[in-house]
Amino acid sequence: MMRYLLVGLAVFLAACGKAGAPATGDAATAAKSQRVLAAGAQVAGVNGLHFAPDGALYAASVIGSEMVVVDPDSGEIRRRYGAADGVHGPDDVAFGPDGSWFWTSIMTGEVAGFTAAGERVVAAQLTPGVNPITFSDDGRLFVSQCFFGTNLYEVDPTGEKPARLIADDLGPGCGLNGMDWGPDGRLYGPRWFTGEIVRFNVDTGERETVADGFRTPAAVKFDSQGRLHVLDTGLGTVNRLEGTEKVVVATLDPGLDNFAFDRNDRLFVSSFVDGYIARVEPDGRITKLLPGGIAHPGGVTVVPMGGRPAVLVADLHSLRGFDPDTGESLFVERNVLGVGELGSVLSVAADGTNVILASFTDNSVRRWDPVQRRNLQRWDNLAAPVGAIPYAGGVAVALYGTQNVVLLGDGEPLTLAAGLASPTGLAVDGDTLLVSDRATGRVLRIARGGAPIAAEEVASGLANPEGIRMSAHGLVVVEGESGRVLLVRDGVAREVAKVAPGTPPSGPASPPSMIFNDVEVAGDTLFVTSETDHALVRVDNFAADL
Repeated sequence: MMRYLLVGLAVFLAACGKAGAPATGDAATAAKSQRVLAAGAQVAGVNGLHFAPDGALYAASVIGSEMVVVDPDSGEIRRRYGAADGVHGPDDVAFGPDGSWFWTSIMTGEVAGFTAAGERVVAAQLTPGVNPITFSDDGRLFVSQCFFGTNLYEVDPTGEKPARLIADDLGPGCGLNGMDWGPDGRLYGPRWFTGEIVRFNVDTGERETVADGFRTPAAVKFDSQGRLHVLDTGLGTVNRLEGTEKVVVATLDPGLDNFAFDRNDRLFVSSFVDGYIARVEPDGRITKLLPGGIAHPGGVTVVPMGGRPAVLVADLHSLRGFDPDTGESLFVERNVLGVGELGSVLSVAADGTNVILASFTDNSVRRWDPVQRRNLQRWDNLAAPVGAIPYAGGVAVALYGTQNVVLLGDGEPLTLAAGLASPTGLAVDGDTLLVSDRATGRVLRIARGGAPIAAEEVASGLANPEGIRMSAHGLVVVEGESGRVLLVRDGVAREVAKVAPGTPPSGPASPPSMIFNDVEVAGDTLFVTSETDHALVRVDNFAADL
């Protein structure tokens, strides 16, 4: 089987122009072309949902760093609140009884919002991890942390009083997620890692478990009849609790984030993995109000699968495979944050028929078998890994947290380069290893034969270089913030393609690349991830006019 898989990949590379040698004949004279191979969601992952008094649906997007206002009937996006409006990396959103609305910025710890008069106010500056947010019926504001903290707070919406700590023992890993205020005057919330739903007396701190046995409960909400509903992201279901019985009212995909009821008890569900908003009709039919798909395209590579090549895209909370010619979706491997086998995925690199995956969000690097759908090897507790690639019998990893590049294997990590401002992308050129230093605009040669060498400058003067690959025509570089794809040859950088620009980091602790903008080379063909329009782009004969 291995022989047939490798033959399939070789056929594909030959069709694109033999890697490692200049194109000849028709391939050399054919015109360059660029097209969207696969398109995705309109939002970079949808997180919290809440209805405004006027009936509009507000949807938060951490990675998109925006609040999207959606018509719940047509799906039309009415407005996007972003950095210019003072909205940064919102995870959840809630409206107060007076018409004010607030959000949590999970990467920075800021709890901010707008008064009913439209004045921006910072209610609290807490530590990173602020996640769910909800109001009581009389306008008290509550916030909890999840993934980067475990506390539960009451927050003053005016920002005049300091936040009041209600509980600090809800861990490990998460306090509460998607909360709601109950008709009994109690605060309800799910515990992501324990499978429980708890309710709080917010004045005394007393709490009790009201339901358990969920795989991964992500959010709770009450409908107009006061019935408690629970979203189980591990199963992709929304359940109504009737005593001790769980009644499934909607089944979608794993990787859901939150949900909301409108004034007519229509149910709306968000997906942080696929970036969609679904409306569940009264008869159970599901309408994708905002369609999903690629939501946070980062790393890209080509591997043989099932006798033919596949283009794999690291999509933060999923790994997606596409036909390299048609863009047809071949598979989607979804991950549930913190509990899934796959883990988070920001970069991907071919390793034979397996792939190397890395993500700073869970500080791990993994060798993944996409056929058996399991991790073959993993390295955890790393310091913000960004790029990772097979090299010299191990795995080379760019670690933003320690500003170095290391070689991982079975023993202790070997430091290949240190003191880099922001090591990001990696590429292999023969027996040498290259790294892009995003902050300094350089690409450096840092190792030869698996051993460190004095850094040699390969390219400079670049604007935020992220993904890099060697081609027969020279070094290919993606500039993260501009979206330019450059071919560096003989010390000169020429633009060969242009995709949508990347996004800035959503907090000071994040690598500046945030979503890793990447490129893969297959002969004279490039595959490029286009981050902010959520697409995979194919560029043929990229060096034809140079």
